[in-house]
Amino acid sequence: MLDDTDRRILRHYQHAPTLGASDLAERAGVTSATCARRLERMQQEGVIRANRAVIDWRALGYEVEVSLRITLDKTQPRAFDEFIDAARDVPEVIEIQTFLGRVDLRLSVIARDMAHYQQLYRSAILTLPHIADIEALMHVARIKSDEVLPL
Repeated sequence: MLDDTDRRILRHYQHAPTLGASDLAERAGVTSATCARRLERMQQEGVIRANRAVIDWRALGYEVEVSLRITLDKTQPRAFDEFIDAARDVPEVIEIQTFLGRVDLRLSVIARDMAHYQQLYRSAILTLPHIADIEALMHVARIKSDEVLPL
């Protein structure tokens, strides 16, 4: 269970994960040793899962993002597993989500342009196993994309 000190450390850490322990400790109002010990504990407990680089794929030339809502042929017992395994192998699929309801999965797919997306759709997406229905939603704008939690 997290206490107020843990939450204070996390609040500052999520905004500046590259800060050194002493700078983070100063912002959180704790000693460097306390900060380091608590960060290590939260990493071991899985509260802090990773530190990673967030790359702007548009800066790398990917201008198109499409959400694909997919319904699988659930008469096949391994439909989900086989579909997910195959979708993971498509580099342009940057996110896979599963759902309960009419739609089974959602894929986020990026492409350099519409011609590239059309090629991906035909050669990599439509060849994924067990697709019963697919609906494409073209992203127009990302209004909010924030992983910061209200701590």
